[in-house]
Amino acid sequence: MKMEDKDCKDVSRRSMLIGAGAIATSAALAHFGGVLRPAQAKGGSTEKWPWPYVKLDPVKTAEICYEEWYRVFCGGAVINSIFGQLREKVGEPYTSFPSDAFTFLEGGQVGWGTICGSPAGANIVANLIIGPRIAGSQDGHHISADIMQWYSEANMPVYEPKKARIEPAKIVKTISQSPLCHISVGKWMKESGLSLKSAERKDRCARVAASTAYRVVELLNDWHDGKYEPTNTFKSSSENGITGQFNCMECHGDDVPTAPQAS
Repeated sequence: MKMEDKDCKDVSRRSMLIGAGAIATSAALAHFGGVLRPAQAKGGSTEKWPWPYVKLDPVKTAEICYEEWYRVFCGGAVINSIFGQLREKVGEPYTSFPSDAFTFLEGGQVGWGTICGSPAGANIVANLIIGPRIAGSQDGHHISADIMQWYSEANMPVYEPKKARIEPAKIVKTISQSPLCHISVGKWMKESGLSLKSAERKDRCARVAASTAYRVVELLNDWHDGKYEPTNTFKSSSENGITGQFNCMECHGDDVPTAPQAS
């Protein structure tokens, strides 16, 4: 075979693969048409906020979330408990939203023990419905801050399911003073004396997710009615010159790192 013949065949094969890839990409974009939209020519987004929202029952939402936890865990359960209802009541853009993709929020982001999936899921919900602050409204941002502080200060789990999956149904309650999964779960495990793999720990986290879904729906309902007022007092820049929590000493002791200060 001549080199030029081989080159022509290679080019034809590459062209065919590129063409197939373009078709596949076009099909994927069409499938998620309600979620993925092209950017505007000048760099802006064509997303329009707020998304249509109708008031939901916090109790019903919490019950859905509790059951969903056993399927998609904390963050996915919070998102599905709200967006699942809005799919039925509103339709798009919720119909096309791939809620199950957020199962990775489990265990503080794929088991890394960072931010608990419950407030993370609630923050995703609030900012998708209301829109991010770069879109003009600060309410989604403030609701997220409210959720983070509430989660840290609440005696969790707040919500008790109508029909618990474990017996006895009572669960030890603890205050995490942190939105971090490993601290929230760790304090509960220390207080209860139960392991990470225990049925009680799993049900505790299902109830924490349900508690969080209940709370974010309360806030969204207030926002819908024009009654929402931010309650958080947390400042993102701590006295140590870096973004962080308000309780550095709990983990760092006397060795709290100090960031370089601007001159």
